[in-house]
Amino acid sequence: MATIPGWLLRHRITIEPYLGDSAYGPQLGPVAESRCFLDEKTREVRSPTGEQVVSSSTAYCPPGTVAPPGSRVTLPDGRQTHVIALYDRDGGGLPTPDHTELQLT
Repeated sequence: MATIPGWLLRHRITIEPYLGDSAYGPQLGPVAESRCFLDEKTREVRSPTGEQVVSSSTAYCPPGTVAPPGSRVTLPDGRQTHVIALYDRDGGGLPTPDHTELQLT
């Protein structure tokens, strides 16, 4: 399995994984730091419910990164965003860099 090379993971983000809703709003898990490659490009993407929404950034993280939709992510500049969708990119044995893609609001 080829994973995304460490030298490409130039940025650090913090992730508070979404655990569910409560009477007081969204419940988030403990803060975890993750290295990533952050692409701050605005584009339209589809949410897990099929809605077309605007994504301000995409973070390419190591495989196995835990950040379900609704998780709060703090970018290197301090801006807080939320995960729209998470995709595990696995090359299926091909020599491609396996990684987790986070599409952010």
